[in-house]
Amino acid sequence: MATTSSIEALSGLWQLSRNLRNLYFGSGCGEKHLLGLLPSPSSKVAIITGTSLATETPLVQRLETLLGKHHNGTISSIRQHGPVDDVERAVEDVLSQDGVDTIVSLGGGSPIDTAKVISLRCQQKRGTFLTHLTIPTTLSAAECTVGGGYTDADGVKTGHRAPEMGVSAIFYDPQYAYHTPKDLWLSTGVRALDHAVECMYHPCATEVPWKALSLWAVSELFDCLPKARDTHPHDEDVTIRLFLAAYASSGLKGENIKGGMGLSHSLGHALGSPYGIPHGITSCMTLGKVVRLKAHESPQNARQIGRLLPAVGGRPTGDDLRDALSVGDMIIGLVDTLGLEIGTLSARGISRDETSIIARRALVGFEKGVVDAQVVELIQSLF
Repeated sequence: MATTSSIEALSGLWQLSRNLRNLYFGSGCGEKHLLGLLPSPSSKVAIITGTSLATETPLVQRLETLLGKHHNGTISSIRQHGPVDDVERAVEDVLSQDGVDTIVSLGGGSPIDTAKVISLRCQQKRGTFLTHLTIPTTLSAAECTVGGGYTDADGVKTGHRAPEMGVSAIFYDPQYAYHTPKDLWLSTGVRALDHAVECMYHPCATEVPWKALSLWAVSELFDCLPKARDTHPHDEDVTIRLFLAAYASSGLKGENIKGGMGLSHSLGHALGSPYGIPHGITSCMTLGKVVRLKAHESPQNARQIGRLLPAVGGRPTGDDLRDALSVGDMIIGLVDTLGLEIGTLSARGISRDETSIIARRALVGFEKGVVDAQVVELIQSLF
């Protein structure tokens, strides 16, 4: 059932997602609570993570030690954007392990999404989903959705969605974010900002809880990302605040939300896996410009985007369009202050001839209209 909310309606339907049972946050919360959430005293656990975490940090070994007798194996081959070969090998590996009933994903979006797909495939093969616990190390908020997917050989993302695919427990532990590179931490923070901002003009977003939480999340992200630029990973309070803002940006959309996120996200998918650009960086490229485009698209969009102005540190003028455009400009300004190496599409080896392909991929699922030409113009501005 899809929500009946509209962009400005104070009526609608919001349904709680059924998967998440526990969200722990705080230093050391993983060590304190993870074992207590295993399905049984004899549970067997497979860890899903990436190569860099396994080979360049002590985190995987730390988690293996914590699991002790429950640890049944570690799959550490998941690369950025979850290439289909990595995912299929991981699925086969878990299915070959006798008695595994739980997966713990450790890392960013790719390991978390891969773990969701593994759980789905286990249900298809064995009839039951796996218990999925996750320890995020970035702000991408993949743990907040019940969907997951992988990147096909042609670079296009294939997604799957089922309520039971979602994680049952999240551990926002700053000790596990300590080894996350600062540029990855900050850029995925902008990805979380992308979730919160695009909520405001999503046609099915409910006023409570999603928009209310997104307004708070935007304020926290604008406050904490510059602090993290100067202190990450040493200020655990800032790290926890950013984790919680990432969750607030996307964690309570509602199980019945219809459609994808918004244009900035769809541009991110069109640019990310096909060209190997991290999704945090794609949000840095697109979000502020998309906000300005959406502000011009309709008075309703401008009014909703303008509500964000106090959260980004601005003062409302009473002119919805002016306020909304200021939000876009302040997002661009925030990204500029973070000192990230974003670059242009040309600098990343992408030809302008790809513009129409990028636009076509980004606009899948959107109604055709006058905005199409503006999207092409926006893409061209990224070269």
